[in-house]
Amino acid sequence: MTSELAGTKALVTGATSGIGRATAMELAGLGAHVVVSGRDENRGNQVVEEIRSAGGQAWFVATDLHDAATARALARAAKEQLGQVDVLVNTAGIYPFGPTEQIAEEQFDAVYSLNVKAPYFLVAELAPEMAMRGRGAIVNVTTMVAEFGAAGFSLYGSSKAAMVLLTKSWAAEYGPSGVRVNAVSPGPTRTEGTASMGDALDQLARGGPAGRPGSVEEITEAIIFLVSDRASFIHGAVLPVDGGRVAV
Repeated sequence: MTSELAGTKALVTGATSGIGRATAMELAGLGAHVVVSGRDENRGNQVVEEIRSAGGQAWFVATDLHDAATARALARAAKEQLGQVDVLVNTAGIYPFGPTEQIAEEQFDAVYSLNVKAPYFLVAELAPEMAMRGRGAIVNVTTMVAEFGAAGFSLYGSSKAAMVLLTKSWAAEYGPSGVRVNAVSPGPTRTEGTASMGDALDQLARGGPAGRPGSVEEITEAIIFLVSDRASFIHGAVLPVDGGRVAV
Protein backbone atom coordinates (compact mmCIF):
# COMPACT_ATOMS: atom_id res chain seq x y z
CA MET A 1 0.00 0.00 0.00
CA THR A 2 1.01 3.59 -0.63
CA SER A 3 -0.32 6.72 1.06
CA GLU A 4 -1.13 9.02 -1.86
CA LEU A 5 -4.80 9.13 -0.85
CA ALA A 6 -4.31 8.45 2.87
CA GLY A 7 -7.43 9.30 4.84
CA THR A 8 -9.51 10.20 1.79
CA LYS A 9 -13.12 9.03 2.17
CA ALA A 10 -14.49 7.53 -1.05
CA LEU A 11 -17.77 6.09 -2.30
CA VAL A 12 -17.71 3.90 -5.40
CA THR A 13 -20.95 2.74 -6.99
CA GLY A 14 -21.11 -0.48 -8.98
CA ALA A 15 -18.07 -1.61 -7.00
CA THR A 16 -18.83 -5.32 -6.79
CA SER A 17 -17.44 -6.09 -10.24
CA GLY A 18 -15.61 -4.72 -13.27
CA ILE A 19 -14.33 -1.16 -13.35
CA GLY A 20 -15.99 -0.26 -10.05
CA ARG A 21 -14.39 -3.16 -8.21
CA ALA A 22 -10.94 -2.39 -9.60
CA THR A 23 -11.38 1.28 -8.70
CA ALA A 24 -12.41 0.53 -5.12
CA MET A 25 -9.44 -1.77 -4.66
CA GLU A 26 -6.97 0.73 -6.12
CA LEU A 27 -8.34 3.58 -4.01
CA ALA A 28 -7.99 1.46 -0.88
CA GLY A 29 -4.49 0.45 -1.93
CA LEU A 30 -3.55 4.13 -2.02
CA GLY A 31 -4.81 4.66 1.51
CA ALA A 32 -8.40 5.78 0.94
CA HIS A 33 -11.24 4.56 3.15
CA VAL A 34 -13.78 3.13 0.72
CA VAL A 35 -17.48 2.37 0.78
CA VAL A 36 -18.13 -0.35 -1.77
CA SER A 37 -21.71 -0.27 -3.05
CA GLY A 38 -23.69 -2.61 -5.25
CA ARG A 39 -26.61 -5.00 -5.37
CA ASP A 40 -24.84 -8.30 -4.73
CA GLU A 41 -24.02 -8.69 -1.03
CA ASN A 42 -21.81 -11.75 -1.51
CA ARG A 43 -19.66 -10.09 -4.14
CA GLY A 44 -19.56 -6.86 -2.15
CA ASN A 45 -18.35 -8.61 0.97
CA GLN A 46 -15.70 -10.41 -1.09
CA VAL A 47 -14.36 -7.08 -2.35
CA VAL A 48 -14.28 -5.71 1.19
CA GLU A 49 -12.50 -8.78 2.52
CA GLU A 50 -9.92 -8.61 -0.26
CA ILE A 51 -9.25 -4.96 0.52
CA ARG A 52 -8.98 -5.60 4.24
CA SER A 53 -6.72 -8.60 3.79
CA ALA A 54 -4.32 -6.31 1.90
CA GLY A 55 -4.33 -3.85 4.80
CA GLY A 56 -6.94 -1.43 3.45
CA GLN A 57 -10.15 -0.08 4.94
CA ALA A 58 -13.50 -0.76 3.27
CA TRP A 59 -17.16 -1.33 4.03
CA PHE A 60 -20.00 -2.66 1.91
CA VAL A 61 -23.37 -0.97 1.52
CA ALA A 62 -25.97 -2.97 -0.38
CA THR A 63 -28.17 -0.88 -2.65
CA ASP A 64 -30.32 -1.14 -5.75
CA LEU A 65 -29.89 2.33 -7.22
CA HIS A 66 -32.86 3.42 -9.31
CA ASP A 67 -34.21 6.74 -8.04
CA ALA A 68 -33.56 9.79 -5.91
CA ALA A 69 -34.53 8.04 -2.68
CA THR A 70 -32.11 5.12 -3.13
CA ALA A 71 -29.32 7.46 -4.22
CA ARG A 72 -29.74 9.77 -1.26
CA ALA A 73 -30.01 6.80 1.11
CA LEU A 74 -26.70 5.43 -0.21
CA ALA A 75 -25.04 8.81 0.21
CA ARG A 76 -26.28 9.06 3.79
CA ALA A 77 -25.14 5.50 4.57
CA ALA A 78 -21.69 6.28 3.18
CA LYS A 79 -21.47 9.45 5.29
CA GLU A 80 -22.56 7.51 8.36
CA GLN A 81 -19.80 4.97 7.75
CA LEU A 82 -17.05 7.37 6.70
CA GLY A 83 -17.97 10.60 8.45
CA GLN A 84 -17.88 12.44 5.12
CA VAL A 85 -17.40 11.68 1.45
CA ASP A 86 -14.46 13.35 -0.31
CA VAL A 87 -14.54 11.28 -3.51
CA LEU A 88 -17.49 9.93 -5.49
CA VAL A 89 -16.93 7.58 -8.41
CA ASN A 90 -20.06 6.79 -10.41
CA THR A 91 -19.38 3.50 -12.20
CA ALA A 92 -22.73 1.74 -11.70
CA GLY A 93 -24.54 1.32 -15.00
CA ILE A 94 -26.29 -1.02 -17.36
CA TYR A 95 -25.56 -1.12 -21.06
CA PRO A 96 -28.10 -2.98 -23.17
CA PHE A 97 -27.78 -2.64 -26.91
CA GLY A 98 -30.18 -3.33 -29.74
CA PRO A 99 -32.45 -1.66 -32.28
CA THR A 100 -34.47 1.27 -30.99
CA GLU A 101 -37.76 -0.33 -32.02
CA GLN A 102 -37.03 -3.33 -29.82
CA ILE A 103 -36.46 -1.34 -26.63
CA ALA A 104 -39.38 -1.56 -24.21
CA GLU A 105 -40.35 1.40 -22.07
CA GLU A 106 -39.46 -0.53 -18.92
CA GLN A 107 -35.94 -1.07 -20.24
CA PHE A 108 -35.64 2.59 -21.20
CA ASP A 109 -36.69 3.66 -17.71
CA ALA A 110 -34.31 1.20 -16.05
CA VAL A 111 -31.32 2.51 -18.01
CA TYR A 112 -32.02 6.17 -17.33
CA SER A 113 -32.87 5.51 -13.68
CA LEU A 114 -29.51 3.86 -12.96
CA ASN A 115 -27.26 5.60 -15.48
CA VAL A 116 -28.53 9.17 -15.03
CA LYS A 117 -30.98 9.65 -12.16
CA ALA A 118 -28.94 7.82 -9.50
CA PRO A 119 -25.68 9.71 -10.09
CA TYR A 120 -27.63 12.96 -10.39
CA PHE A 121 -29.03 12.64 -6.90
CA LEU A 122 -25.82 11.24 -5.43
CA VAL A 123 -24.13 14.44 -6.59
CA ALA A 124 -27.06 16.49 -5.29
CA GLU A 125 -26.58 14.92 -1.85
CA LEU A 126 -22.76 14.94 -1.68
CA ALA A 127 -21.38 17.79 -3.79
CA PRO A 128 -22.79 20.67 -1.71
CA GLU A 129 -21.06 19.30 1.39
CA MET A 130 -17.81 18.90 -0.55
CA ALA A 131 -18.21 22.52 -1.67
CA MET A 132 -18.72 23.67 1.92
CA ARG A 133 -15.42 22.00 2.86
CA GLY A 134 -13.73 23.52 -0.20
CA ARG A 135 -12.50 20.21 -1.56
CA GLY A 136 -13.73 17.08 -3.35
CA ALA A 137 -13.54 15.01 -6.50
CA ILE A 138 -16.25 13.36 -8.56
CA VAL A 139 -15.57 11.06 -11.50
CA ASN A 140 -18.32 9.81 -13.79
CA VAL A 141 -17.77 6.82 -16.05
CA THR A 142 -19.28 7.42 -19.49
CA THR A 143 -18.55 5.64 -22.79
CA MET A 144 -17.13 6.30 -26.22
CA VAL A 145 -20.60 5.75 -27.75
CA ALA A 146 -21.74 8.91 -25.98
CA GLU A 147 -19.51 10.76 -28.46
CA PHE A 148 -20.70 9.40 -31.81
CA GLY A 149 -23.70 7.69 -33.35
CA ALA A 150 -23.57 3.90 -33.29
CA ALA A 151 -26.32 1.57 -34.42
CA GLY A 152 -27.76 -0.35 -31.53
CA PHE A 153 -26.47 2.01 -28.85
CA SER A 154 -29.18 4.69 -28.88
CA LEU A 155 -30.38 3.95 -25.35
CA TYR A 156 -27.08 3.37 -23.59
CA GLY A 157 -25.19 6.02 -25.55
CA SER A 158 -27.79 8.70 -24.93
CA SER A 159 -27.85 8.01 -21.19
CA LYS A 160 -24.09 8.45 -21.02
CA ALA A 161 -24.23 11.51 -23.27
CA ALA A 162 -26.40 13.01 -20.53
CA MET A 163 -23.61 12.24 -18.07
CA VAL A 164 -21.08 14.01 -20.32
CA LEU A 165 -23.13 17.20 -20.14
CA LEU A 166 -23.78 16.77 -16.42
CA THR A 167 -20.03 16.42 -15.84
CA LYS A 168 -19.49 19.82 -17.43
CA SER A 169 -22.48 21.39 -15.69
CA TRP A 170 -21.37 20.15 -12.29
CA ALA A 171 -17.84 21.39 -12.95
CA ALA A 172 -19.29 24.85 -13.58
CA GLU A 173 -21.54 24.60 -10.53
CA TYR A 174 -19.18 23.19 -7.92
CA GLY A 175 -15.69 23.83 -9.34
CA PRO A 176 -15.46 27.39 -7.99
CA SER A 177 -15.90 25.90 -4.50
CA GLY A 178 -13.02 23.44 -4.94
CA VAL A 179 -14.90 20.38 -6.17
CA ARG A 180 -13.42 18.87 -9.31
CA VAL A 181 -15.88 16.99 -11.53
CA ASN A 182 -14.56 14.98 -14.47
CA ALA A 183 -15.38 11.87 -16.49
CA VAL A 184 -13.60 8.90 -17.96
CA SER A 185 -14.88 7.62 -21.30
CA PRO A 186 -13.93 3.97 -21.82
CA GLY A 187 -13.87 2.22 -25.14
CA PRO A 188 -14.37 -1.54 -25.56
CA THR A 189 -13.26 -3.04 -22.25
CA ARG A 190 -13.02 -6.61 -21.02
CA THR A 191 -15.30 -6.90 -17.98
CA GLU A 192 -17.77 -9.41 -16.62
CA GLY A 193 -20.50 -7.32 -18.19
CA THR A 194 -19.04 -7.39 -21.71
CA ALA A 195 -18.08 -11.07 -21.68
CA SER A 196 -21.27 -11.97 -23.55
CA MET A 197 -20.18 -9.80 -26.50
CA GLY A 198 -17.41 -12.25 -27.36
CA ASP A 199 -15.70 -11.50 -30.67
CA ALA A 200 -17.92 -8.47 -31.21
CA LEU A 201 -15.92 -6.62 -28.59
CA ASP A 202 -12.69 -7.29 -30.47
CA GLN A 203 -14.28 -6.14 -33.72
CA LEU A 204 -15.44 -2.94 -32.04
CA ALA A 205 -11.91 -2.28 -30.80
CA ARG A 206 -10.10 -2.95 -34.08
CA GLY A 207 -11.01 0.47 -35.43
CA GLY A 208 -8.76 2.21 -32.90
CA PRO A 209 -4.98 2.63 -32.91
CA ALA A 210 -4.57 0.21 -29.98
CA GLY A 211 -6.44 -2.42 -31.98
CA ARG A 212 -7.62 -4.27 -28.89
CA PRO A 213 -10.05 -4.00 -25.97
CA GLY A 214 -8.87 -2.37 -22.80
CA SER A 215 -8.64 -3.88 -19.32
CA VAL A 216 -10.42 -2.69 -16.20
CA GLU A 217 -7.03 -1.79 -14.75
CA GLU A 218 -6.35 0.59 -17.64
CA ILE A 219 -9.67 2.37 -17.06
CA THR A 220 -9.04 2.47 -13.33
CA GLU A 221 -5.67 4.21 -13.77
CA ALA A 222 -7.44 7.13 -15.46
CA ILE A 223 -10.07 7.33 -12.72
CA ILE A 224 -7.43 7.35 -10.00
CA PHE A 225 -5.49 10.08 -11.79
CA LEU A 226 -8.59 12.31 -11.96
CA VAL A 227 -9.35 11.67 -8.28
CA SER A 228 -5.82 12.53 -7.18
CA ASP A 229 -4.15 15.89 -6.66
CA ARG A 230 -2.13 15.18 -9.79
CA ALA A 231 -5.23 16.35 -11.66
CA SER A 232 -5.63 19.49 -9.54
CA PHE A 233 -6.09 21.81 -12.56
CA ILE A 234 -8.50 19.54 -14.44
CA HIS A 235 -12.20 20.42 -14.28
CA GLY A 236 -15.05 19.33 -16.54
CA ALA A 237 -12.87 17.07 -18.69
CA VAL A 238 -13.97 13.88 -20.41
CA LEU A 239 -10.86 11.72 -20.67
CA PRO A 240 -11.07 9.11 -23.46
CA VAL A 241 -9.57 5.78 -22.41
CA ASP A 242 -10.55 3.92 -25.53
CA GLY A 243 -7.35 2.94 -27.33
CA GLY A 244 -7.81 5.93 -29.62
CA ARG A 245 -11.09 4.60 -30.99
CA VAL A 246 -12.86 8.00 -30.95
CA ALA A 247 -9.83 9.94 -32.18
CA VAL A 248 -9.57 8.16 -35.50
